[in-house]
Amino acid sequence: MASKLTRIAIVSDDKCKPKKCRQECKKSCPVVRTGKLCIEVTPDSRLAFISETLCIGCGICPKKCPFGAITIINLPTNLESQVTHRYSANSFKVHRLPTPRPGQVLGLVGTNGIGKSTALKILSGKLKPNLGRFDNPPDWEDVIKYFRGSELQNYFTKLLEDDLKAVVKPQYVDQLPRAVKTPDKSVRYLLERGSAKDNMDEVLNTLELRHLLDRDVNLLSGGELQRFAIGTVCVQNADVYMFDEPSSYLDVKQRLSAGRMIRSLLNVKNYVIVVEHDLSVLDYLSDYICVLYGQPAVYGVVTLPYSVREGINIFLDGHIPTENLRFRDESLTFRISEGADEFQADKARGFTYPKMEKTLGNFRLRIDAGNFTDSEILVMMGESMWFVKFFINSLLTIFTDYCVPKDGTGKTSFCRLLAGALKPDSAKKVPDMRVSLKPQTITPKFEGTVRQLFFKRIKQAFLSPQFQTDVVKPLKLDDFIDQEVKNLSGGELQRVAIVMALGLPADIYLIDEPSAYLDSEQRIIAARVIKRFIMSVKKTAFIVEHDFLMATYLADRVIVFDGKPGIDAHANAPESLLTGCNKFLKNLDVTFRRDPTNYRPRINKLNSQLDQEQKLSGNYFFLEEDSS
Repeated sequence: MASKLTRIAIVSDDKCKPKKCRQECKKSCPVVRTGKLCIEVTPDSRLAFISETLCIGCGICPKKCPFGAITIINLPTNLESQVTHRYSANSFKVHRLPTPRPGQVLGLVGTNGIGKSTALKILSGKLKPNLGRFDNPPDWEDVIKYFRGSELQNYFTKLLEDDLKAVVKPQYVDQLPRAVKTPDKSVRYLLERGSAKDNMDEVLNTLELRHLLDRDVNLLSGGELQRFAIGTVCVQNADVYMFDEPSSYLDVKQRLSAGRMIRSLLNVKNYVIVVEHDLSVLDYLSDYICVLYGQPAVYGVVTLPYSVREGINIFLDGHIPTENLRFRDESLTFRISEGADEFQADKARGFTYPKMEKTLGNFRLRIDAGNFTDSEILVMMGESMWFVKFFINSLLTIFTDYCVPKDGTGKTSFCRLLAGALKPDSAKKVPDMRVSLKPQTITPKFEGTVRQLFFKRIKQAFLSPQFQTDVVKPLKLDDFIDQEVKNLSGGELQRVAIVMALGLPADIYLIDEPSAYLDSEQRIIAARVIKRFIMSVKKTAFIVEHDFLMATYLADRVIVFDGKPGIDAHANAPESLLTGCNKFLKNLDVTFRRDPTNYRPRINKLNSQLDQEQKLSGNYFFLEEDSS
């Protein structure tokens, strides 16, 4: 059995500091003591080198390293002959590749740092696979020979002969303005310059870009940049279309519109590949799924293709039946009714607020009278990002420790009125509440480590064993607790912001887009953490969330916003999850069903039989189990 295992030794290039330690890894290695160079650190070394051949997997050096820079693991199966690419010695490697099929949308699902972006680079021709031979890279003839007998052989042959043109929608759209080097940086010029198809009007209308045509890309918001990036890819004439996280920064309506636009690119000859963490959107977009599992920043493995439902369910279950392999200890399910039962069981205190109205310049917000209780989570649903931005902006006077955007509408004013920071036009008063805010945009300003930040801002909560067990440990902050705040990635910053918001004593917790920058698995864990925390401290949370799976998992009740974005907004009274989602989805003309295995909401394909049946019955959000 031992001969079938493949050992991987990873040395983190941003953590390993041979000149600042005593080289404990080398001194403690039993193989080195026998005279063999299993771990080599010379005076001029920038990184320690570990021989995977000589390593016996004793696990001593990872524990001895003062910087936590070493990871040594055994792969669960014999994958040594299936290495597609490795960047260098003791670095990340990818096993296998997803297989695109013409005329179908391939969806990729997996955690961050598992190899999805690497796979896209290889399939787009931007990165040549070295088959693990980083010190002696193979030529293209060897690469094609390696994939012989598979669909990838024909794919790479066409790619090598320039018969395939691939275009990629990048993951980080906020970096697009810096990448534009042309003198004219208007949206109109950039779209027309790349246009090679006759679908410009469809792209402008579907992605809501027409009113942005004369605007400079440097002035676009995150959602506008995302729609512009998708549109730039869609107007090009290509054989392979790749979209890396196309739903980021978009609200529910825009996500579905972007999905329809992406699916409209399909024909019998071209390929479409999508990486997406919003499982509802991935379900809606894809024709089949490849799951990526492994250990982030260490190795990633691509599974065989599955049907959409089976692939997403395998990812959530954490078990691959065809390989008899479990890559996660627990399964992830979406029992929406559980939250409703808990809510009914605990109504310690109730609060009511009157009917209110507020006019801000040309914008008017009307709020119906409503109520909320302790141990309750209310999710705000509106089809426009205007509401979400305003939700944060209006709380600037209450919570000033974060960088806050300066435009928006509806949901923000609603919460500000509740918190007492904004006075309604009438003389009616609302309850005086302490508010803790997790904003949408997070700008790290703190000089110091994450641990130092917590000790300065939320020391009492951070030292609480209960808070550590319920919040800090599930979000896996120990992985970067001693890193500088300014050096954290987007997903790490998001988890820090959630902990910061929950660590402050408050009556109301306002949490804006907790899923942003998080991968699919982290989103579900974050939702569990928030839900468990709110129930245990017996407080109230108002949450804005555009990932429908996360929103429905969190919500005890929902507040539906309607009206004209930026002009006239209307906040309905809080209502049950079923009636509220029905009202919201009816406005979007979209229907959902639930998976019988893990109860996750699934979007029905537009005009499918089930979509038409549910619309006729008025059941846009279908809570009954179905076996489709």
